[in-house]
Amino acid sequence: MRRVLSVHFAPCALFVAGVLALVRAGSFSGRSDWAAVVPQRSAAVLGLLVMVVAGAALLGLLLQPFQVRAVRVLEGYWDRWPVTARLAGMLIGIQRRRWQALRNGVSTTAETNATTKRVRADAARRLYACPPVDALMPTALGNALRAGELKAGERYGLSTLASWPSLHMQVSDRAAVVLYSTRDALDAAVNLCWCFLALIPVSCLALYDEPGLWWTWACEVLLAAAAYKGAVTAAQTYASLMHVMYDLHRFDLAKALHYSLPADPQSERELFAQVSDLLSGRGLPDLQYEHPGDWAKRPGSS
Repeated sequence: MRRVLSVHFAPCALFVAGVLALVRAGSFSGRSDWAAVVPQRSAAVLGLLVMVVAGAALLGLLLQPFQVRAVRVLEGYWDRWPVTARLAGMLIGIQRRRWQALRNGVSTTAETNATTKRVRADAARRLYACPPVDALMPTALGNALRAGELKAGERYGLSTLASWPSLHMQVSDRAAVVLYSTRDALDAAVNLCWCFLALIPVSCLALYDEPGLWWTWACEVLLAAAAYKGAVTAAQTYASLMHVMYDLHRFDLAKALHYSLPADPQSERELFAQVSDLLSGRGLPDLQYEHPGDWAKRPGSS
């Protein structure tokens, strides 16, 4: 219920309330009368609240299946259309220059005073939170999530993209609470960003003939930027948690698949390389099964 309210209902309610305020003020048909936004009678106020709640609930239900797509668009998956693909290429070039600047900041050997060390440590932290240079995305949100997608499991020989759907089902209840809470914060921030972005053209259409109210567009842009920054911060936390989940639960994935646990790091990488092939559909592993001692006693087992 908390996810429904924070991720889907609240952003949609803000958008519906903003549009209704413009409609009631008469902004689409002339000069805005903001005194008319809030009804004078209590029954009319209740009716307005019902309209906002019903509209937000309906809009949230319609948009819920597109949650993954909403995140992916802000990540920078724009290769489907030629115009956005060219824009993505330009932004990736900017991201590469920033990545190179961070790398130069880490490898510099100029001064070693406290300030230089602090700047170098900050550059190292930011560089670690980025994906490899050949896998950079056009946006900060895309790079924050891709860093987790390409680094979390690869340290142990697992393909993160192939294994994450299976591994995150093995996490402990305590870890799941933190993981899902962070994901909810990410999705809520993304939806808030889309809410304010959608209000910008609506406000432009309603208030284009009222220059004294053009400052509302700037406010919506700033609110969208703040929500996007919050999404990036939540994505960085989520990527860090992905690393932790692999640290703690990669062997739970092997046990869930009934494979023998490795005895050393080399055999671990060999095991998880074959598991990655299995989960990505590239072939069946040549591994020995290991079942619990009471497996044969279970009903229906051979």
